[in-house]
Amino acid sequence: MLGIGQLSAETGTKVPTIRYYEDIGLLPEPERTAGNQRRYGQQQVDRLRFIRHCRDMGFPLADVRALLDLSDDPERSCASADTIARHQLQEVERRLASLASLRQELCRMIDQCAGGTVADCRVIESLADHAHCIADRHTTPAPTEQHVEPTRRDPA
Repeated sequence: MLGIGQLSAETGTKVPTIRYYEDIGLLPEPERTAGNQRRYGQQQVDRLRFIRHCRDMGFPLADVRALLDLSDDPERSCASADTIARHQLQEVERRLASLASLRQELCRMIDQCAGGTVADCRVIESLADHAHCIADRHTTPAPTEQHVEPTRRDPA
């Protein structure tokens, strides 16, 4: 059995994150010692690694919850997991397209800069007035929080 610090080191997950995952129900409440210290077994290590991998791949927490629900019932169809993964792929492709547009605009701004004074700088000019940009809109793509709703089973 591991303490929370050991679990953190074993999985590369910060202690506050582990506690947060417990608070929101992604990780079950751990066993406690007589001194009220948390104790984790291999099942919690594996579950936390699963969560970490999902998060590293950009899945929103609701999708992580849905994927955990699916993994807890190995006899269920994996169609929902496929749907969630396909949606995440679409999201990654959307962000890649946005990043490509952003890259193109930055390259254009830099290429047009003559290296003179700030008064004549195309980089500063483009940043000051969006009308000088070739793209209608370019922002660093943030992940959307659209996701497949997790299926929940009532304990009753």
